[in-house]
Amino acid sequence: MQQRQARPRLLQAMVDAFRLPDLRRRILLTIGILVVFRFVAHVPLPGVDPEALQLLFERNAMLGMLDMFSGGAMRYFSVAAMGVYPYITASIIMMLLVPVIPRLQAISREGETGKNKINRITHWLTVPMAALAGYGQLVLLQREGAVSSTTVLSTVAIVLALTAGTMFCVWLGELITEYGIGNGISIIIFGGIVAGLPEMVGRSFLAQANFSGLAVYILIALATTVLIVIFTEAHRRIPVQYARSVFRGGRMYKQSGSTHIPLRVNTAGMIPLIFAMSIVIFPSMVASYFANPAEPNIANSIMNLFDPGAALPMGLFYWGLYFLLVVAFAFFYTMVVFQQQDLPGTLQRQGGFIPGIRPGRLTANYLNQVIKRLTWGGALFLALVAVMPFLMREITNVQVIQLSSMGMLIVVGVVLDTMKQLEAQLVMRRYEGFIK
Repeated sequence: MQQRQARPRLLQAMVDAFRLPDLRRRILLTIGILVVFRFVAHVPLPGVDPEALQLLFERNAMLGMLDMFSGGAMRYFSVAAMGVYPYITASIIMMLLVPVIPRLQAISREGETGKNKINRITHWLTVPMAALAGYGQLVLLQREGAVSSTTVLSTVAIVLALTAGTMFCVWLGELITEYGIGNGISIIIFGGIVAGLPEMVGRSFLAQANFSGLAVYILIALATTVLIVIFTEAHRRIPVQYARSVFRGGRMYKQSGSTHIPLRVNTAGMIPLIFAMSIVIFPSMVASYFANPAEPNIANSIMNLFDPGAALPMGLFYWGLYFLLVVAFAFFYTMVVFQQQDLPGTLQRQGGFIPGIRPGRLTANYLNQVIKRLTWGGALFLALVAVMPFLMREITNVQVIQLSSMGMLIVVGVVLDTMKQLEAQLVMRRYEGFIK
């Protein structure tokens, strides 16, 4: 018993998990699927010039950040170059369409059946999204000379291969969700991000002469990770009391209970970062189709203006706009989600009330004021994390490592979610968890 208590709780939880046959099977299945995903990420497409592709990614900072999310699959232009991001885009589109289209609203209220229908529509929407994204990526690489084959047949074959690779990655993610541990799509993204970190750190040690700057860079990255954990778990508890009458033994008894509503500081998660990044990289992507290195034009100026790798003072425009857009989208998305939850109406229907606040309109006003104040903290936190790569690069002068704010949020969020799900599995089997 003393030896058991002396072990770290996380390690003890992993030991307990592997002692259970069904939980051990889930963990091993998750690891096996991640291994399959990494094999697929190294299956190259035909007609690719590796040297030209390498030079393109070293020259384009935006492509370098996108490559980190695919775990190097985009750098080698493999069949999994786009990962599951077309599915993420389709999911966001469906999330925005469900409250707007009455037919989708009715489907979403059908319980588990409606959820499956929405999920099926999202899968069908992923196919054209993946085809369009794959074709755009292929055209960009062909313009840069990284892909030599330009025939119609080869173009169709490459686009179909990229689309099939995306759908295969989505299928692997759903296998993890159903038979493994954690959210499968998030774990697939997590695997892609983490897989590229060792190579990135290795290149930094070889190319970086200022090791003190590299040490400061790592310390800032660790401090940012701690900050992400704190704000991801931070919430404010709003006390709620319930009063109800129970008829028992021919007499009426009044019973009461108390609970709380946890309002998160960062309700929006990483959605504001996705929306903001989509807007700030769109002008550069459009301008890249019209840019001409031999004869600079306005497209070249737009690409320089929206270049995330630009140094001061040019970089202030891109990162300043990114900061403001993250704050704006954090408020927008939080308020949309909060209005859809309809907490005041739910409390009133269930006979609950906030002590000192009258039900109805006053409760709604009180909760709106609280969520707005909390959102200021969450929005500024997200915006600070969003521009952290730029600040780290300018402070430490480390140019090789390209840590993405969205990547850091994904990694920390996936780890926390997977730990909680593992703890829940252990608690169900009467094992001690490792999260207080």
